[in-house]
Amino acid sequence: MTKRNTIFSDPDLSSDIEKYARHKVIEKGDILIRPGDEIVYIPVVLKGSIRIIRQDMDGQEVFLYHLYPGQTCAMSLTCCQSGKKSMIKAIAETESEILQIPVRMTEDWYKYPEWKAYISNNYANRFAELLQTIDLIAFSNMDKQLLHYLEERSKALNTRVIEITHQEIADELHAHREAISRLLRVMEQKKLVKLGRNNIEVLTT
Repeated sequence: MTKRNTIFSDPDLSSDIEKYARHKVIEKGDILIRPGDEIVYIPVVLKGSIRIIRQDMDGQEVFLYHLYPGQTCAMSLTCCQSGKKSMIKAIAETESEILQIPVRMTEDWYKYPEWKAYISNNYANRFAELLQTIDLIAFSNMDKQLLHYLEERSKALNTRVIEITHQEIADELHAHREAISRLLRVMEQKKLVKLGRNNIEVLTT
């Protein structure tokens, strides 16, 4: 565990992580957390990327942000600290490795300045990303939301070609499939994307 934990330099914090945290490898597409789940651990990404989605009781979804190596989920932290169940869905974008930090340790480790700074920085970064998402939803046209979504997925997957259907995009952007298909055809005409069979090549990254 110690060799795999390259995020923290404090030897006492690293010792506690080695003692209490669990290392886990997750396959692409695996769901780590679902809405309504009791949060028993906080994921810290070591390798790969995790997609975070807000899902309501009717199953409607909105893409929020990605987690990359060295990052954790502020939404999960907020839920566990307030005693609430999960309000998000976390999906492995790629094959990934995570540290599962037990919830009971997250507050106790505030005695370590490095852990306190780590949590604070993650809150700040996720808050900035959420504001960007809100701005896109509230103030931008759907074409800008769609292009942002595709560019973020491309970045997380580290490939220009995304294996995805128009319906899957529509579900995560809370839009109609027909509208997404129409926008994608316009974007293809503008040479922003190239459409294939159940895949999309992003030409702007």
